[in-house]
Amino acid sequence: MRHRVAGKKLGRKTAHRLMMFRNMVTSLLDSERIQTTVDRAKAVRPIAEKIITLGKRDTFHARRQALAFVKDPAIVSKLFSTIAPRFAQRPGGYTRIIKLGFRPGDGAQKAIIELVGSEYKPKERKGKAKKSEKVPVAESEKSEK
Repeated sequence: MRHRVAGKKLGRKTAHRLMMFRNMVTSLLDSERIQTTVDRAKAVRPIAEKIITLGKRDTFHARRQALAFVKDPAIVSKLFSTIAPRFAQRPGGYTRIIKLGFRPGDGAQKAIIELVGSEYKPKERKGKAKKSEKVPVAESEKSEK
């Protein structure tokens, strides 16, 4: 029986699991969306929301508490300057989990965890021109061939 047992171990020892959560929260705050498994996303969600709540407090003590978990000072400054003010009027629920399907290798269910309000913006492709954008060959060049 699992009475009063909170959280999942995710097949890792405690120190490894905590470092994985630190890395995932740091990546989530940096890029505002990460792709992972559903179980990991559900485990990271409360930690990320607590860190964002620290950012909403905007005190020196809260900044030091955030730096104790997120080791990158640039990410912590981004948290306090841009991310937390965005959620100032929101009482919670700063993240969203979107299920993607199953991973081909092992069948694990994948998901995207993202900050609410950071809509997906596809990257601009830098490559070959599309077929419709090709320059048509002049009639005189066709007859020479």
